[in-house]
Amino acid sequence: MSEATAQLSPHSKKSRPWWVGIVSGMASYIDSAAIVSLGYGIVIYQEVFGLTPGEVGIASGALTLGIAIGALIGGRLGDRFGRRPVFSVTMILIVVAAILLIVGESFALITVGAALMGLATGADLPVSLSTISEAATDENRGRLISFSNVLWLVGMVAALGLAMGVGDLGRIGGQILFAHLGVVAAIVFFLRLTIPESDIWLTARRERAAGVKTVRAERGSLRNLLQAPYAVPLIALVVFYSLVNLTLNTSGQFGVYLLVNVVGVDVSTAGFLDMISLPVALIGFLWFMKIADKPSRFLWFKIGAVATFLSMLVPAVFGLNVATYLIGMNMLSLGVAFAGEAIMKIWSQEQFPTLLRTTAQGTVISAARFVAAIGASVTPIIVEFGTTYLFLALTVINGIGLAVAWIVFRTRDQRNEFLEESAPGETVAA
Repeated sequence: MSEATAQLSPHSKKSRPWWVGIVSGMASYIDSAAIVSLGYGIVIYQEVFGLTPGEVGIASGALTLGIAIGALIGGRLGDRFGRRPVFSVTMILIVVAAILLIVGESFALITVGAALMGLATGADLPVSLSTISEAATDENRGRLISFSNVLWLVGMVAALGLAMGVGDLGRIGGQILFAHLGVVAAIVFFLRLTIPESDIWLTARRERAAGVKTVRAERGSLRNLLQAPYAVPLIALVVFYSLVNLTLNTSGQFGVYLLVNVVGVDVSTAGFLDMISLPVALIGFLWFMKIADKPSRFLWFKIGAVATFLSMLVPAVFGLNVATYLIGMNMLSLGVAFAGEAIMKIWSQEQFPTLLRTTAQGTVISAARFVAAIGASVTPIIVEFGTTYLFLALTVINGIGLAVAWIVFRTRDQRNEFLEESAPGETVAA
């Protein structure tokens, strides 16, 4: 067929972007629900099957390591073979993983189920986010992407609520937690059958196959990702998100541990104190959705960066107690809503071309999960020397990550690769 010289609008076939945003955004729901469910479920299984502390640690680590590896692999597969095949297969694998965790009665099966759950969940995240961004327009892309953070919070609350209701039921309680993941993944799989492959990705692949010289067709090699203009934002996002997420992950994973073992409150009270910051996080996410597509979002990033930096400084300076913990956690919850994962997702989508978009996003997510896993392994050791050292270290780590993002994206925040790819003068294959 002949070539058409008319410009193809990247939004020419957009339909139901919010439907795509909700269904694809369920990747974030499953991500948080899987982490919480395994955290409670493995403790239940420890008592039922007599797992050793070492085996509990290995099974828990298998999920985190799986997410890190899955994000790296899934991101590249999404650019090579399309978003739709990857995000369909991942839901099937999550169902299989849930079944293994439900029927498994040995350490080996439980660990395999946890690892497979992590691999599938990690692989799903970058392709789902790219599906959302490519179904959106320049007027609503930020809102649609940042809505996935709201779904992440909903998934965590749902899993926590379920865990509190079935946590004392023994093995059946653990099975219910994992069945919830399997049922949600199965429903999402069928809902995703209604979502077609990304028009933008299909166009880029057609142009590349036809040898048409366009930005989206020519920038699909991994070496492009390591060259200008993409290397700087990629490195900046890896540093920024890995370090800020380390603080968030440490707070979430060891908050109850610190309250019980250092402050001296009971587990129930610690859980209640941890839940207080959730409404603050929800308000922050909803407010970020309002400004995500506006030029003022970098101003809000700076406000969030200051709050995030100060959050760990409060317990570091005044000591860890109930009051400083609550102040710090609420400042962190509000700060990262504007200077955390939500803005990282938007920058990761808008700073890279179509055939490298999920690769870049997967690289950023993978690096952050690896760093979080390493941080979790040394946190108890640091606590032994004193919580002041822990919070000072987190303050410095936060500062470095936020400073890197501040320096790099103060001039790149409004850069939009979607606009670059749809610039006038491109030719596309008919």
